[in-house]
Amino acid sequence: MAEISKKKKSKKSKASDVEDVSEANIAADVKKEKKSKKEKKSKKRKHEASDSESQEETKIATKKKKKVKKPKDVEETNGDIDLELLEEMRLGDLENFPISSRTKELLLKRGVKYLFPIQAKTFSDVYSGYDVIAQARTGTGKTFSFAIPLIEKLKDIPKKSGRPPKVLVLAPTRELAKQVSEDFEAINNSLTVTCIYGGTAYWPQETAIRHGIDVLVGTPGRVLDYVRRKTLNLSQVDHVVLDEVDRMLDMGFADPVEEILMSAYKLDSGDEMRSPQTLLFSATLPKWVHDTAKKYMKSNTKQFDLIGGDTRRTATTVQHMAIKCGWKDRAATISDVIKVYSGHHGRSMVFCQTKKEANELAFNSVIKQEAQVLHGDIAQQQREITLRCFREGKVKCLVTTDVAARGLDIPEVELVIQCNPPKDVEDYIHRSGRTGRAKKKGICVCFYKPNEEWELAKVEQKAGIKFKRIGAPQPKDIIKSSASDVTKFLDEISEDVVDHFRPAAKALLEEREAELVLAAALAHISGATDIACRSLLNSEEGFTTYQLHVNTEMRTASYVYQTLGSQLPYEVREAVKGVNICIDQHDAVFDVPSKFNKLIKENWQDDNYITLKIATELPPLKERDPYQSRGGYGNNRYSGGNGYGYRQNGYSRGGGGGRGGGRGRGSRGGGGRGFRGGGGRFSGWWKEG
Repeated sequence: MAEISKKKKSKKSKASDVEDVSEANIAADVKKEKKSKKEKKSKKRKHEASDSESQEETKIATKKKKKVKKPKDVEETNGDIDLELLEEMRLGDLENFPISSRTKELLLKRGVKYLFPIQAKTFSDVYSGYDVIAQARTGTGKTFSFAIPLIEKLKDIPKKSGRPPKVLVLAPTRELAKQVSEDFEAINNSLTVTCIYGGTAYWPQETAIRHGIDVLVGTPGRVLDYVRRKTLNLSQVDHVVLDEVDRMLDMGFADPVEEILMSAYKLDSGDEMRSPQTLLFSATLPKWVHDTAKKYMKSNTKQFDLIGGDTRRTATTVQHMAIKCGWKDRAATISDVIKVYSGHHGRSMVFCQTKKEANELAFNSVIKQEAQVLHGDIAQQQREITLRCFREGKVKCLVTTDVAARGLDIPEVELVIQCNPPKDVEDYIHRSGRTGRAKKKGICVCFYKPNEEWELAKVEQKAGIKFKRIGAPQPKDIIKSSASDVTKFLDEISEDVVDHFRPAAKALLEEREAELVLAAALAHISGATDIACRSLLNSEEGFTTYQLHVNTEMRTASYVYQTLGSQLPYEVREAVKGVNICIDQHDAVFDVPSKFNKLIKENWQDDNYITLKIATELPPLKERDPYQSRGGYGNNRYSGGNGYGYRQNGYSRGGGGGRGGGRGRGSRGGGGRGFRGGGGRFSGWWKEG
C-alpha cells in the first residue's frame, strides 16, 4: 500500500510539475532571470496559488513582456505593434550601411534613427556609383536618399582652394534648393556646400565659387548664368542629381537643364563625352522624363519604384476630404476648417491657383489665424524670412501658390487646404504631400465648386484616392475646437502674470455671473466671437441642413417635398433646396434657411415611420455622374428642353432645346438648337480648352 500511495503521489507531483513549468517559463521570459526560475518552482510547489491569482500573474507577465520588447519608435494600433514599421526599422538600421560614426551622430541629431525604405533600397547603388531613377511618395525622405551615400563617398576628398564641385544638384525652385543645401550641411562637417539661386546678389555666390566647392545646389536659371559667364566649371562633376526633375521640365527649364548637363558631361579638351553618375528622384516620373534621362544615363541604370502597382500615389498617412463651397463663402469656410482641424497651435498650408488669390485670401479679415503669403512675386529675402518663421512656428498659417508645393520638408504641418482641385493631378499629389510626412498623420481638404465635381473625380481616378465628402464645420465643432485651444493658451500663461489679474477677476465675478463671464472670456480668447451656421451641402451661410429618414425607399426628391408638406407650413416647404437622396435611399438631406429652424421645431412631429432632425455630419450620398451636367431650358413659350449634356473624349455635348425650336443652353457652352417637335434632341459638340 505504501508503494501504491508513493506512485500516486509521484503522478500527482508530475502533473503539478507540468503546470508549474509552463507558468515559470512565462515569468522567465518576462523577467529574463534564469536563476530565479528554480526558486519560483519550489515556492509554487509549496504554496499553490488559486486559479484566479495565477491568471492575474500571467496577464501581468504578458504586459511586462510587451513593454520590454516594444521599441520606442513603434506605435501601437488597437493594442497591436505595427509590424510593418518594425520591419522597416530593422532593414533601415544605420548599422547595416557603411555610414561613419560622425554622420550617424549628426543624423540622430536630426531625428533620423533609421533609414526610410527609399533611402535603404537605393543606398548601396548610389554609394557604388550606379545611375539611379527613383520614384517614391512625397514625404518619404528622397533628399537623404542621395545626400547620405554621396557624403560618405566624398568625405575624404582633398580640400584645395578654388576646386570645382564634385556634386551638382539641380532643383526647380529656390525654396527646394535652399532646403536640399541645408540637408547636406546638417549631416556633414567635411564637405563645402554652396547654394546658388536667383533673386539674390551675385558677389557672395561668386566668392564661394572662387574659394572652392564640393557640393553645388542650385536652380537651373542661376547655374546656367554662371556657366555661360565661365565663372562656374562643371567639368569635374562626378555626380549629377536632378531633384523633382518632372517639375523642372514643366516649368520650362528643359533647355537650361540640357545646356547645364552638356557642360557637365563634356571634357574641357574637346567634344569627347564623360559620364558622371546621374541620379533622378521624384514623386512623379512621367514617360517623357525617362526618355530625356536616357540621353545621359548608362545602360545599367538602377530603377526603384516604391509606388509600384499601387494606384494610390499620395502618402498613405494623409486623409483626403472634400467640401463643396461657392466662391463667396470660401474664405470664411476655410477659416472655420483651420479652427477645427488645425487650431491656433497647429500649422496649416493653404494652396491657391494664382498669386492674386493668395494675396486676397491671406489679407482677408475673416481669416482669424495669423497668416503670411508666399509666392513668386515676393522678394527672395522676404520669402526666406516667411519660410523660416513658418518652420519655427512663429507663423501658423501659410497661404501660398505651388512655389511651396515641391520638396519642402516643413515639420508638423497638420493641415493642407487646396482652394480648388488643380487641373494637373501631379500638383495635387505634391501639395497634399506637405502633410503626413515621415509617417505622421495629416489631413488634406480640397474645396470645390458645383461645376468642379468632374475635376474632383479626375483627381480621385488618377491619384488613386477616395475623397470623404464632408460639410462645412458646424457651430458645435468650432466651439469644441476653440475650447481646446483656449485650454492650451491658459497653460502657456505663467502664474506670475495670473497674479496681476486676480483683483480684476474678483471684481468682475462680484458684478456678473461666474459661468457667463468665463464663457465670454473663452469665446474672446479663441476668436470665435461670431459663429455662423452653414450648410453641410454647399457651405452657404445662413442655412441649416436637415436629414429626413423614412422606412420606405425614396427614389426622387418629390417624395421628400410631399412628406415635408404634410406637416410643415407652405413657406418652409417652398424654401427647401438642394435635396439629395442618400445611398441607402431611406434618408435624404436638404437645406432650409436657418430662420425657419424654430418654426420647424414647433410644427414637426416624428412618428414610427418618419423622423426629421438637424444633420450633424454629411451622410453618404448617392453619387451623380460627375461627367454629366444638366442642359438648359428652351427659351420660347413652349420651353421644355430639360435635357442632359455629357462629356466624352474631351468634348462636351449640350442639353436638348425646348419643343418648338427653343434654343437650349448646355453645360460649358455646349448648347445646341432643338428641332421642331424634337423636345430634347441633341445637336452641336463643343471642344474643351
